[in-house]
Amino acid sequence: MIINSTKRPFGIGSKVSIFTLGTMRATGSFNEMYDVIKCAYFAGINHIETAPSYGNAEIFIGRALDQLEREEKIPKKEWVITTKILPSGNINKLKAQFQKSKEKLNLEKINNIAIHGVNLNSHLLWVLEGEGKKFIQWLKTKNQVEQVGFSSHGNYELIDKAIDSDIFNFCSLHLHFFDRSKIPLAKKALKKKMGVLAISPADKGGQLYSPSQTLKEDSKSIHPLEIAYRYLISEGITTLSLGAQKEKDFALAAKLANSIEALTKKEHNVIKNIEDNASYRLGDTKCGQCRNCLPCPNEVPITEILRLRNLAVGSGQINFAKERYNLIGRAGHWWESKNGDDCKNCNFCISKCPNNLNIPNLLKETHNMLIENPKRRLWSS
Repeated sequence: MIINSTKRPFGIGSKVSIFTLGTMRATGSFNEMYDVIKCAYFAGINHIETAPSYGNAEIFIGRALDQLEREEKIPKKEWVITTKILPSGNINKLKAQFQKSKEKLNLEKINNIAIHGVNLNSHLLWVLEGEGKKFIQWLKTKNQVEQVGFSSHGNYELIDKAIDSDIFNFCSLHLHFFDRSKIPLAKKALKKKMGVLAISPADKGGQLYSPSQTLKEDSKSIHPLEIAYRYLISEGITTLSLGAQKEKDFALAAKLANSIEALTKKEHNVIKNIEDNASYRLGDTKCGQCRNCLPCPNEVPITEILRLRNLAVGSGQINFAKERYNLIGRAGHWWESKNGDDCKNCNFCISKCPNNLNIPNLLKETHNMLIENPKRRLWSS
């Protein structure tokens, strides 16, 4: 049975479902992609997010949409497609890359294109003054897309500049239940009538599909992932990325396909219980994520490292914290470059912390707790 899900405005483009199918994980074969897209449709999802860097994703999507139209009578026009392009290259290279994406997807026009990974000031400058500006002007002049947006793994200030540039109609940001630092940016974008997509609220949001026993007990009657989804939806985030691989991955998306109401009293109580119990375990070592300690003279990402400590100690999400921590310095501009061991004990941060944390000691402790051999990223760009 097809779920008649809520569709919400996404910038100036076509309306999208509360959940977006992220295709990074369904690239093992055409059949896998076909099955995932079919399941997404019956779960009420109409928005597909992909990128040329996701292996054969664009090719598989193009074939799958054609086959679904032929065999299941699911019209291609019902889908909203977002693909991406990296912030590099000259106008001719960018045009060629875009045309190649259209050919792979077998579409005459792509709904949305995002500048993928505006993570550095040089990337934003490329958009505002360089070849990226020429490319965006060409897209709009030639009516090649409905709208242009950006994704970013960058810092708060950079994303703020990108939103204020008025170049973009939507943005894809790391917005998570356990990392709410960029929620004000999301709300600013929404106020400017931009669409906002939450990047990986399940996986990069804390591997909430596989919660620790501690977190499950704190969450009690509602699964932590459901609480995370409901929190973001209630904050007005337009759509949440869902990196599915099989039918069961759509269960929550189907359940929450129309859940745009405010948080219930029960949900508020569960959130409070999670937060109170985490605070109790962390005691006077809890980082409040105020960012007053930044910038660090040695460029240590203090708040990111202590956020992982909060999750590991406060909610038992040690496996997630280790995985993220050990990507530091190994993912280029997509993640941090320095870890807790890079702290030089200058103590510059201590006087700036409103909670009087001994930050250098906590950084060293976190490093010793989380450091191990890193795992390979799913995709590298």
